[in-house]
Amino acid sequence: MSMSDSDSSSHAGEYKNFRQISRDRLLHEMLQSAKTGDSKSTWKVLIMDKLTVKVMSYSCKMADITDEGVSLVEDIYRRRQPLPSMDAIYFIQPSKENVIMFLSDMSGRKPLYRKAFVFFSSPISRELVNHIKKDTTVLPRIVALKEMNLEYFAIDSQGFITNNERALEELFGDDEDCRKGVACLNVMANRIATVFASLREFPYVRYRAAKSLDATTMTTFRDLIPTKLAAGVWDGIMKYKSLPNFPKTETCELLILDRSVDQIAPIIHEWTYDAMCHDLLNLEGNKYVHEVPSKTSGPPEKKEVLLEDHDPVWLELRHAHIADASERLHEKMTNFISKNKAAQIQHGSRDGGELSTRELQKMVQALPQYSEQIDKLSLHVEIAGKINRTIRESGLRELGQLEQDLVFGDAGMKDVIKFLTTKEDTIRENKLRLLMILVAIYPEKFEGEKGLNIMKLAKLPPEDMNAVYNLRLLGGSSDTKKSSTGAFSLKFDIHKKKRAARKERTGEEEKWQLSRFYPMIEELIEKLSKGELPKDDYPCLNDPSQTFHATSHTAAVNQPPAAHSLRSRRAPTWARPRNSDDGYSSDSILRHASSDFKKMGQRIFVFIVGGATRSELRVCHKLTTKLKREVVLGSSSLDDPPQFITKLKMLTANELSVDDLQI
Repeated sequence: MSMSDSDSSSHAGEYKNFRQISRDRLLHEMLQSAKTGDSKSTWKVLIMDKLTVKVMSYSCKMADITDEGVSLVEDIYRRRQPLPSMDAIYFIQPSKENVIMFLSDMSGRKPLYRKAFVFFSSPISRELVNHIKKDTTVLPRIVALKEMNLEYFAIDSQGFITNNERALEELFGDDEDCRKGVACLNVMANRIATVFASLREFPYVRYRAAKSLDATTMTTFRDLIPTKLAAGVWDGIMKYKSLPNFPKTETCELLILDRSVDQIAPIIHEWTYDAMCHDLLNLEGNKYVHEVPSKTSGPPEKKEVLLEDHDPVWLELRHAHIADASERLHEKMTNFISKNKAAQIQHGSRDGGELSTRELQKMVQALPQYSEQIDKLSLHVEIAGKINRTIRESGLRELGQLEQDLVFGDAGMKDVIKFLTTKEDTIRENKLRLLMILVAIYPEKFEGEKGLNIMKLAKLPPEDMNAVYNLRLLGGSSDTKKSSTGAFSLKFDIHKKKRAARKERTGEEEKWQLSRFYPMIEELIEKLSKGELPKDDYPCLNDPSQTFHATSHTAAVNQPPAAHSLRSRRAPTWARPRNSDDGYSSDSILRHASSDFKKMGQRIFVFIVGGATRSELRVCHKLTTKLKREVVLGSSSLDDPPQFITKLKMLTANELSVDDLQI
């Protein structure tokens, strides 16, 4: 029996992204390592708990697991059939309950399995190891006892979550008892530390410092969330310093933030294909249900599909603007028909004129050689069509314009009042999101009677306004009277009639209408990469030496931004040149993957406590190409706007559960 950690290094050989490394470790270091001695050719049972089954499913497909010799996957807490001729692989959390279940399986005269390979998702305590060693009937049946140190969900090639779904409520709620918050941060810190153990990366740990409004203001638990988490992650990483191949010096950067850094990103309408799918369609996770023509000429059949990386069309379009995605899909359909004679005959039988994408889709579906490739294309034509119809029917473009104008200081309170009085048929959720953006920029407009008047104007029930007011709890201090701007950490002139929560991005032409908005982390990551992130605001636990950054522009940190006009922009359009390279098209992905990844700089990890957004994940992909450094986003959860609003409502409604609340 060996008590060791699996060996891994992300620096040797071919460059692999974050999720590829996680997948390789699970398949090769864990499952493949069980193919030893007389266990080489036998099929095995894989036993997991509720958390590790998700860890596995986010990184690997069932076919991958079967290929490694696993014929059966079981839940450790379910009653299981004895298979005394088979070996078992346990991938479990190192909890007392799991260890008791494992010992129960393997002890006595009739164990459930022949031999056991045991892998823990995070470090196991000495007490539990001793507990296992005491059972003399189990000991000879254990082939391996290892710590995998992999306890996170790889939700994206460059993203992970720690599965703390209630983090917002437990850390930012108005409950005075912070024990839940401390426990939540401990779990989060341990799981983040396993990311670095898994990748064999030793980070510089930076975090957003607590900001006091003045000397008389007490620093609250909420203010210290990034500080406490940074300390917890650091403690966790220190335990891994003795692992084989763990770096002795820093190899990457970690920046720890919380949701207060940007309260607008989780609420505003994000206009990319991925975000629109999850915002406007009732997806269950990444699962989309659609109807396909019956093969037996009967009624249409329902089919479930997953919108994930294995779909090349999804991979190409997910970060594209919805209008761009729709254009590209139309082009793909047109190209297919122009190269297909059967399709041309059908096309010729029509009465001329340019066909809509929907008509092209129906034509292609009628072809006998209707292939898997066209199946995927047809699926995305249907999805994009559904999204565009929703945008038209709900007047979303006008609302989206107002949202972005508010954020960039081109619209104010009067514009919102005008919208609410003239667009009374706007759905409740969209009015709520508009008011939440407004309160993030103009918190003082929601104090006392003013807030009630806005609520009446919007015709929103009190539970919705609860979400608006609870946004203040993310602001670092609930005392907004001392500084009406401090609670929302926005930089603007209090005397200006219209305030901006974002500066225009210089040097970046936005080719699509409603694509001006960018999450705050984009600015922070770029500053971090250049060595321009202020050390007072973002201290480092292991202060980097001056040689760490090739360039340092500390002088630029305190300079005020150059004056610019918000009105002097070129008017954005809903169309753009076809030859532009946005870094996300399939050609672009292949081009960058084959050349740039070999020359990648050190990784940047950004962790957001309280839920990350799809716009923030998109930015990490964009900046990976731009900075030539893989940017990995971590968070307690990945939230779409409806989920985030539900969680906000719960900050002051402890008697409700996530399932009870729907917006």
